[in-house]
Amino acid sequence: MNDLDTREWLLTNGMGSFASGTVCDVRTRTYHGWLIAATSPPSGRTLLFSHLEASLELPGRVVPLGTNFWGTGQVEPTGYKLQRSFDINPVPKWIWGENDWQLSRQLIMPYGMVGEEGDRGTGGQGDRETGRQGDRENNSSFPLSPYPPISPSSFSHRILIHYRYEGKDAAILRLRLLIGDRDFHHQQRATPELHFSQMLGQQQVCLQAINSGNFGTPWHLRWTQGNYQSDTVWYWNYQLLEETRRGLGDREDFFSPGYLTVALNPGDAVTLEARVGFPEPTSDVLTSQTFAEALEAEQERLSQIFACRPPLSPFGFASRLNAGNPRTALDSPSPSLPLSPFPPSPIWQKLLRASDQFIVYRASIAGPTVIAGYHWFNDWGRDTLIALPGLALVPQRFDLAKGVLETFGRYCHYGLIPNAFPDAGGEPFYNSIDAALWWIETLGLYLEATQDWAFLAQQYPVVQQIHKAFVGGTRYNIQVDSTDGLVSWDTRGEALTWMDAVVGGQPATPRRGKPVEINALWYSALCWASRWAEILSEQQPPAESTRLVKQARRYIEQAKQVQASLQKYWNPQLGYFYDTIEPDDRRNSQIRPNAVLALSLRHCGFSQQHGRQILDKATSSLLTPYGLRSLDRSDPEYIGKYLGNPEQRDRAYHQGTVWSWLIGPFIRAWERFYPEEPLPFDWQPLLDHFLHDACIGSISEIFDGDEPHHPRGAIAQAWSVAEVVRHYRN
Repeated sequence: MNDLDTREWLLTNGMGSFASGTVCDVRTRTYHGWLIAATSPPSGRTLLFSHLEASLELPGRVVPLGTNFWGTGQVEPTGYKLQRSFDINPVPKWIWGENDWQLSRQLIMPYGMVGEEGDRGTGGQGDRETGRQGDRENNSSFPLSPYPPISPSSFSHRILIHYRYEGKDAAILRLRLLIGDRDFHHQQRATPELHFSQMLGQQQVCLQAINSGNFGTPWHLRWTQGNYQSDTVWYWNYQLLEETRRGLGDREDFFSPGYLTVALNPGDAVTLEARVGFPEPTSDVLTSQTFAEALEAEQERLSQIFACRPPLSPFGFASRLNAGNPRTALDSPSPSLPLSPFPPSPIWQKLLRASDQFIVYRASIAGPTVIAGYHWFNDWGRDTLIALPGLALVPQRFDLAKGVLETFGRYCHYGLIPNAFPDAGGEPFYNSIDAALWWIETLGLYLEATQDWAFLAQQYPVVQQIHKAFVGGTRYNIQVDSTDGLVSWDTRGEALTWMDAVVGGQPATPRRGKPVEINALWYSALCWASRWAEILSEQQPPAESTRLVKQARRYIEQAKQVQASLQKYWNPQLGYFYDTIEPDDRRNSQIRPNAVLALSLRHCGFSQQHGRQILDKATSSLLTPYGLRSLDRSDPEYIGKYLGNPEQRDRAYHQGTVWSWLIGPFIRAWERFYPEEPLPFDWQPLLDHFLHDACIGSISEIFDGDEPHHPRGAIAQAWSVAEVVRHYRN
């Protein structure tokens, strides 16, 4: 390891807190640090503890182990040259050494909910009656979660660091603290107004920033052995090279309150813990076994979540045999998802562990949600619902899926499902045309997997609310066109589909009108609704049963109208779907992956002939080893590299950039229309990326459209991982 290996690692705690850095231990991003704590889970993320600058004192010499980039262009010190190995499994572990000594370091971020209450935040049942009472007393326009809020005292944001020394001579390990107190999106600079207080206790120090008289987040560091020396100094002008490449702020100052000195004989170890909050007398004693116990507890937690449950198939494609006929599609059986015949493999276990990093508890809604991606994304409705089958249904985390669906359903308003929640108070953000339709689609997959008809009865009013709002009209001029039954929207300056980049206040990919995948989702939603009305009618007294049967007929008649109108999207000159029918009825003929999305849903209103032509064209124009391009390479607007300043990157976001999550819809569509043909996709490059590239043990958000398809964007993306979990079997 004699090079600057800037591949990355990631640890999370189920509350939005995380730790991240690089293999060579240098910080290259604003988002690198050992304790970035979600002070208002999963938001309010604040960098408190950057890292420990380590050096080892051996007889006659001092060996610095750190590596830093400086604004002067220097790399100093160069501890990476002494690295012997790095491993991510089961937790990040570095080994530095020479012929006569070796020092290892491991990091773990324990799960952030303590006590039995934490179970409710990840999709358990909780005390529903308590939630209902709170809803009545609150008198809020937005309902509370069915889960009672978890006390902040049950939150734990901490990281454990474990060093072990081997060598022929005794040594002294010196660990200098580098700390901050700043929003995780911004850099910290030394100013006269910013200083840090520290209070030294027995083998611990409590730290807190004070900025212009305002107190920051308190936290403390404790250790199993060693002597702490207060020695305050600022370290100025770190350079963050990834931020330089992204055209963002790239300089950082960190404060050091002091250092810890640990005398080590061969075989000795020292464990440290950084934890948010003031020290508590009731805290567990930190011992030499604490790290091993935390590792064992985390492995036990994961084994309980995923134990003895082989993966389920993505979903049965009963409807593919009758594609194009909503009546027979609805008559197709909806069995529980069949068990996969493949036993769990090491890669499968790593994928499951990666998927769990995105599941978090949101305090403002007192329920589970999904972080869209690390480092910088929050939880978004669309991303959550698209990712949920892979994150929860295939691994059979049904309580989690139910909890997320129920939470989002309770916040349905204007017939729309939130695209994002506020951190505290205020109205959720409803700027999405498709989140409500993805909610119905994912609810359908959940019901197929579980046959949970009691939950259907509970959620059916939400389905009706969405249907009524889309037909009658709702925000952003979203409304069904009565002439053809298709959903349309028309609000300038907004971006309501998944292609939602905005540059200079204007959508980079305007898709006003009738986007193809939106109306494919609408068709599938009508098919689901008809089927559900039939199921519920069988459980009701005669009068209610008759009403539901009539509803089912109306839904199916609408579905037939929509299916006929979907043929408007066919472009015979290109042998592909138009991407959008614009408000003035013009057709957008760009080759985009939204046509593939339209073919991949549980109910499909397109013919076998059209489906195959779409897939042939997508295979030749959009398919890459890492997913689908967002635009055909031959299009004049195609941008092959996702580089430059924020505006340049936003323009490229959906103009050719490869999105790895789209491999899932491609596979589902292929299995529907080419059931006997081998998949024209080799898993190995994407698996190699997962195992060895970018963020080791996760999957990047996007890749360049041009070869060699460098990974870009967020280093770990929920729907990227989820779609691989949903389809990869070995």
